[in-house]
Amino acid sequence: MVVNQATLRSIGVGFSTLFNRAFENTETTWEKVATKVTSDTKEQEYGWLGQFPQMREWIGSREVQKMLLHGYTIRNKTYESTIGVKREDIEDDNYGTYGHLVSGMGEAAAQHPDTLVWGLLMEGFTQRCYDGKPFFSDQHLIGDEKSKKKASNMLHKKLSPESYAEARAMIMSQLGDNGKSLKIIPNTLFVSPTNETMGRKILECEFIDGSSNPLRNTASLEVITDLAEKPDFWFLGCTNKALKPVIFQERKPLKFQSFVDDNDLNVFLKNEYLYGVDGRHNVGFGFWQLMAGSDGTVAGE
Repeated sequence: MVVNQATLRSIGVGFSTLFNRAFENTETTWEKVATKVTSDTKEQEYGWLGQFPQMREWIGSREVQKMLLHGYTIRNKTYESTIGVKREDIEDDNYGTYGHLVSGMGEAAAQHPDTLVWGLLMEGFTQRCYDGKPFFSDQHLIGDEKSKKKASNMLHKKLSPESYAEARAMIMSQLGDNGKSLKIIPNTLFVSPTNETMGRKILECEFIDGSSNPLRNTASLEVITDLAEKPDFWFLGCTNKALKPVIFQERKPLKFQSFVDDNDLNVFLKNEYLYGVDGRHNVGFGFWQLMAGSDGTVAGE
């Protein structure tokens, strides 16, 4: 094949089509637990986290709900993936073998937010959220300055009907700083493949050990392959609020690009054309009140 700019443009269009098709057709799970927020700076500050707006009777003047400025910031990071195609492979009509790599790149790009979101949650027992405590902690503080109380969204028990019921009650019992219920009802249980059977037993079986199962259909089950890294971890969350437990912050959407100009330094030095994807984004924690997590280190009842 004669290698010229027309040929290279045609190949680039073909690769772009393969990438976009794979990207769009790849199933992802991050949206189930994370809210997408668009960023327009190198980092985004979420000083308003921690303030749950609640209604009150209007007596006298309006009472402005003061935001607690926690200074929680998510800094955008740049991610990329690149493959090189030798000029000889194009000359010898052998570039079609790279199509599988390009499709794989599209799949990996689509699933990259999954890796970040579930990776962050698996670090939630040590990584801090807006209040300076680990996202999953028994040391969260609620209440006004005069009467602070500790609240928890953390367990250590392996998944069982009893530990699930405990986590469910924990979330539904969360109170705001004014001492009123936050009206949070968990709706999704996230488990590893190892815990799928137990998750289905809890949420789908009509009877457990011969007794009626009161927990049936109290949440939907999501089996997350990323949690195979920590098979005993499990999370119960409320994912139907305006803000979900995790924030996926996007500064620059992932975009497929070609670098095939003969004047490009890489072409001159390595006789190689480059095709790649890059974008800027990052993840961070939202409201800890919306999720309970367990590292599964303690045997259940």
